[in-house]
Amino acid sequence: MIARRIVLWSSILGVICACSSSRFDAAGAKATLLRRDAEWSDAAAAGKDVDKIVSYWTDDAQVIFPGQPTIEGKTAIRAFVASSLATPGFSIHWVSEKPELSPDGKLAYMRGATQMTVPGADGKPIVVHLRALTVWRMEPDGQWRCVADIANEAPPAAPGPT
Repeated sequence: MIARRIVLWSSILGVICACSSSRFDAAGAKATLLRRDAEWSDAAAAGKDVDKIVSYWTDDAQVIFPGQPTIEGKTAIRAFVASSLATPGFSIHWVSEKPELSPDGKLAYMRGATQMTVPGADGKPIVVHLRALTVWRMEPDGQWRCVADIANEAPPAAPGPT
């Protein structure tokens, strides 16, 4: 009888330990994801290292920007980034917030606000404000990478009180 209870309690303890060890640190994962996204934004704003910028996307990523066809795969994304950085006056920077994780901690999404400077129709720089939604995946190497990067133009700011 006592041996049976020891086996039963050992089994229960084993299940509890297995369940608790399979849980992930959601707060830590969110902080890591925000930090990784900020590093990516800083690399893009610096505009110097195409390979570093592109390394934040998965090999099968898709980028959807307003007025552009969907850009699919790292090779096409690399060409898009290189072309953007080669455009005189181009700059980009974003800030993301509120990451949400899947229950298993392998996928996440977050929204962001992007400011991009591009040449206007007359060649003079214009600032475009975008709102974005990015979907991230935890890759086998333990790094978060963006699998879907979707942006659209932000509505104009509402006028303040007069």
